Amino acid sequence: MTTTNNVTNGSAAEIFATLNGGATAKKAATATDDMSTRFLTLLTAQMKNQDPLNPLDNAQVTSQLAQINTVNGIERLNATLGKLLGAYDSSQAMQSSALIGRAVLVAGDGLTLSGGLAAGGIKLDQAADQVTIKILSASGKVVQSQNLGAREAGNFSFTWDGKNDAGEQLADGVYKFSVEAVSGDSKIDATALQLGMVSAVTRSGNGFVLDLGSYGSVKFDEVQQIL
Repeated sequence: MTTTNNVTNGSAAEIFATLNGGATAKKAATATDDMSTRFLTLLTAQMKNQDPLNPLDNAQVTSQLAQINTVNGIERLNATLGKLLGAYDSSQAMQSSALIGRAVLVAGDGLTLSGGLAAGGIKLDQAADQVTIKILSASGKVVQSQNLGAREAGNFSFTWDGKNDAGEQLADGVYKFSVEAVSGDSKIDATALQLGMVSAVTRSGNGFVLDLGSYGSVKFDEVQQIL
């Protein structure tokens, strides 16, 4: 497992990945060409030495040609897919490295109050007539409720001034929040999104992982929004 903390390291990894990908593609193409050449050589020799009274069956020759073309096509398709995956991996490395020091919204109900201000987000699967959030203390007690009004489907962020329902300023720390959304008389799916700061990017066997400090680590493709 390697850790990427700047763009320079990511660029080096991309260069090596591109070189390795190119070498693999060349080997695949060479192997396919060699196989085609051997097949045609054998077919030519077979036709030259065939029994005039019992010549090669046209259907059999056609079938053999079709098979070699199919194998050829599969090999070239695999080589092309390898290039595409390599390009995607390199692109994701650059994007992940660029997130260091940026704030992102990911699934979670954490709400960090710092300097009297906190921010979070919500993901709505469909438009809502009313969205309500409840901010909870570490013990689970509701300290403030907010009506965020009607919202369109998608992601949006909100801020909290760190005050309770009585208008008293609360101490900085980690809080939580819950969200409810309704459309008419029906509840709709709403996902709480917590705001985290990317401090490092780690490359694992399943892709890139973002280190969000106290919120732990999340996969790159789990990021809902970049702020």
